[in-house]
Amino acid sequence: MVSTVIKNWDNKNWLSSNNYIKSFNNFLIKNIKLNSNSKILDIGCGRGKILGSLRSKLKLKNKPLGIDVINHKDKDNRINFKKIDAKNFFSKNKNQFDLILIKQTIHLLDLNTIKKLLFLSKKNLSKNGKIFIFTLDTYQNELPTFKLMKTKLEKSLDRDKRILEFISNLYPKRLKKKFIYKVKILKKKYLEMIEERYISILLSLNNQQISIGLKEINSKYKKTIRFKDRLTCIVL
Repeated sequence: MVSTVIKNWDNKNWLSSNNYIKSFNNFLIKNIKLNSNSKILDIGCGRGKILGSLRSKLKLKNKPLGIDVINHKDKDNRINFKKIDAKNFFSKNKNQFDLILIKQTIHLLDLNTIKKLLFLSKKNLSKNGKIFIFTLDTYQNELPTFKLMKTKLEKSLDRDKRILEFISNLYPKRLKKKFIYKVKILKKKYLEMIEERYISILLSLNNQQISIGLKEINSKYKKTIRFKDRLTCIVL
């Protein structure tokens, strides 16, 4: 279902830090009732660190399941992992989940595919199960950017707005929440992240465009960069 591949979104940055994962999982636990018997699925799990931490925190009897189109060698060993896309996974799945997590991947799909994905996800929920969908906040976004990156981001956020509106029309009873994490990162590290194209809006840029962007970021920000990573959460 996902054609765009982002290899390093959760690798050695704030998204993979213990503080971020702890904060994110506390948000989940606050907003859905989970216990040691809960069954959890993460669609687009990356290296599975969020799931692995959640398993330890809740002392889950069932290993949480993560699916992704990339099989990272350094994925978390506390989870069950399958290299598969969501459509093929659901065609074979016989389990029902108490939580299905779709974190910052929904924007990679077209509207028709999103509709199918959410339909399949709903069919594979337990009686009181929930789907948590996370996207970048489309109105208050503080990601550090260079000029071309900002243009790409604004275009992407406009599309995210349409996606969220589309989901809201499909599921009028959905809940909307906010997750906010305060980021403090060395500029040197953030430059490395940009060079590795850590976010989908950078994938289409060539090396020269990235190089120009790195120079802009270097002159624009101080040694340490601080901002709030804001996510919108839709609960179905």
